[in-house]
Amino acid sequence: MLAQGFDFRVLGALLMIAALVAIVSQRLRLPYSAGLVVAGGALSLAAQGFTPPLTRDLIFLGFLPPLVFEAAIQIPWRRLRRELPLLAALVTLGMALGVAVVAGGMHWLVGWSWLGAGLFGVLIAATDPVSVIAAFKQLHVAPRLHLLVEAESLLNDGVAAVGFAILAGVAAGGVATPAGVALNLVATVLGGIGCGVAVTVPLVLLAGRTQDRLVEIALSAIIAYGSFLLAEALGCSGVLATLTAGLVVGNWGFSYAISDNGHEGVRGFWEVAAFAINSMIFLLIGGQGVTVPLGLVVEAAAVAVALSLLGRAATVYPVAFAFARTRLRVEWRYKHVLFWGGLRGALALALALALPVQVAERRTIVAVAFAVVAFSILVQGLTMPWLVGSLGLRRGNGRAAGQGTSTVSTATGSVSG
Repeated sequence: MLAQGFDFRVLGALLMIAALVAIVSQRLRLPYSAGLVVAGGALSLAAQGFTPPLTRDLIFLGFLPPLVFEAAIQIPWRRLRRELPLLAALVTLGMALGVAVVAGGMHWLVGWSWLGAGLFGVLIAATDPVSVIAAFKQLHVAPRLHLLVEAESLLNDGVAAVGFAILAGVAAGGVATPAGVALNLVATVLGGIGCGVAVTVPLVLLAGRTQDRLVEIALSAIIAYGSFLLAEALGCSGVLATLTAGLVVGNWGFSYAISDNGHEGVRGFWEVAAFAINSMIFLLIGGQGVTVPLGLVVEAAAVAVALSLLGRAATVYPVAFAFARTRLRVEWRYKHVLFWGGLRGALALALALALPVQVAERRTIVAVAFAVVAFSILVQGLTMPWLVGSLGLRRGNGRAAGQGTSTVSTATGSVSG
């Protein structure tokens, strides 16, 4: 076992465990992510040192690019464009409200510095809908709900990563004037989008010169990682770069450059890659969780869990209310799924592990972040199928099929299943 980083000698064993847990979870009709976290904790207790440690680089450079890219290639631009005003409000004004709730609460109730509380508020705002999307696939929810949850999470992650980078720069002694922060924000966002386009367009055109699906799959992998790494090397947002790359490939590349055979090959490859990587993440979260000294921060963790839920409510409900009289109005059942489905996952942990050493509460923040992530996966993730079913959002349900489809048609035009 390697002392540092990921030991690929255990990869096969972990994937085998993940496959078994997924099979059992499916039979029990439970989210496999929660089962993997429990399995990872049990494995770490039974065989100390077997599960590799979670590090910032492992999550941020190894795991995030394929997860963001796989989700982005599934999102149709035409439907996303219709929802952009609502999504933009959720990930800007809504997230700002949520971060303010969490940061203010951790400062006043727990006594953290404003800088530490602000960094925690931003990193814990990053959501991971893996468990929710898996439940959606089993329950066959309406297309608009599926789009809102997945697209909001992707954009949310990009904004959270940018906000965290700016605050981390301030913590490290960077420019803290409003003008400097605003300029940094614009450069980080536009630079990330630009890197995504710059890497993707020529490689998609190159893919159009071949009918070999293996070459097309290889080029898609270069696009996913290349866009991310280029943006990070230039100090821009890697998440936004890969998100942009995925949208370009999934909409323009599949339609005009990549062959039909390659199209299916690329989608299949990234679906398998996302399953394997998500499995690794949840197993390692469970394994890492048993080593985090949560007992020393139990009060702060309890407050953080409550504030994270309150902050998520502040993100979703005011924005949804603001759109209540527009064509983008959000059905009340959708609001509850957006709220409770705001699970925290890999990006929140990566950002916590990337906290600057200058932050006085760094060790405490890491432990509390693990506690919030564990709660969201084990409690919110496990109850999501029940919530979706109890709200009548299964597409086979008469109420959902009638009322839900009507909502989709009104808000986004004609949307097929």
